[in-house]
This record gives sequence, structure tokens and C-alpha cells, in this order.
Amino acid sequence: MTDIVDASTRSRMMSGIRAKNTKPEILIRSLLHRNGFRFRLHVNNLPGKPDIVLTRYHAVIFVHGCFWHGHECPLFKWPGTRPDFWREKIGRNRTNDHKAREALLVAGWRVGIVWECALRGAGKNIDSVAQRLSEWLRNNAQLLEVVG
Repeated sequence: MTDIVDASTRSRMMSGIRAKNTKPEILIRSLLHRNGFRFRLHVNNLPGKPDIVLTRYHAVIFVHGCFWHGHECPLFKWPGTRPDFWREKIGRNRTNDHKAREALLVAGWRVGIVWECALRGAGKNIDSVAQRLSEWLRNNAQLLEVVG
């Protein structure tokens, strides 16, 4: 399969995709703040540079895009162009995610993962995501994964 745009256009499009401050991440931060939680962002000295760090609760939250982190959901589809590159890239992202999660758990941090599919699409109940995060932060569960 060939790409529908030329290489320079594709390069420009891909360079516009941000790693920080994405719409799903900003939404989660807003929900947490509205519910009274205070946090730090993108702490560099923690494994995986978590998107949100709630030191008071000794918890971190990653907001994962379904495509970039290879989530097996309706939002994820393997690209038709350069399949070897994408399988390696997304596979490496998955491996890095797993290593960071394990390192954080071993270090005593609680890890929450919110997938993009839990926030996007018709009929998604954003308030239920906020409720699940709030309950998780207030109890002692080590791991939370919110999917769509």
C-alpha cells in the first residue's frame, strides 16, 4: 500500500504530533484538578517520565494514545505503509511502557494508565473515568487501567 501524501507532507504531519500536553492528557488533568487533586507534570527523574505525578498519593498516571502504544482497541489500526518500521516502533513503545511500569511498581509507586479510547468517541462517560481515578487514588490499589 502506498501513502496518500508525499514524504515531505507526511513528515510535516508527523512532526506536529506532540508527546506532551495532548488533548487526552489535558482532559485528565482538568478532571483531576476539578476533583481537588494537585499534581506535577512530566517528572523527568521517574521511569517513563509519567504524564501526571501525584506525590501525596505516591501515584503516577500515564495517558496513553491507543495508536502510539499499540492498544488493541477500535482506535488502533496497523498502518499499511512501512509495516516493518511501525511494528518495530510500536513494539519498542510497548516494551518501554512495560519496563517503566515495572520499575515504578518496584520503587513503590502506584501506576494508573488511562487509554485514549476511554475518552474518545460517542457515548464515552468522562465523569466515570474521573470517578474511577478518584477512587483509585484514595484507596491502596497498586495498578489501575482505564480502557474504553
